[in-house]
Amino acid sequence: QVQLVESGGDLVQPGGSLRLSCAASGSSIRPYVMGWYRQAPGKQRELVAIITPGDRTNYGDSVTGRFTISRDNAKNMVALQMNNLKPEDTAVYYCNARFGISSKWGQGTQVTVSS
Repeated sequence: QVQLVESGGDLVQPGGSLRLSCAASGSSIRPYVMGWYRQAPGKQRELVAIITPGDRTNYGDSVTGRFTISRDNAKNMVALQMNNLKPEDTAVYYCNARFGISSKWGQGTQVTVSS
């Protein structure tokens, strides 16, 4: 089974950039739909971006044009490049691996956007 560990979360000023990484172990991510989700205090977890095994991508409306998801199957990693960050992007960001009915989550990494 795949295990996921996120990293890269930090405190950043509005308008800044941040790159999150998700390192997978235990299994190749090659057949998985990989995704990033986020959860802000008092809110439900929401989709940020997903990338399929064929590199098709889909983004949440609030991040389209600012965030980019990518995957490196050889390194067993998924990244999320976040640009032009806004205070409303503040949340815990989770990496997800989905294959059929199987879904695995990482422990999350905190992103705080504040001046």
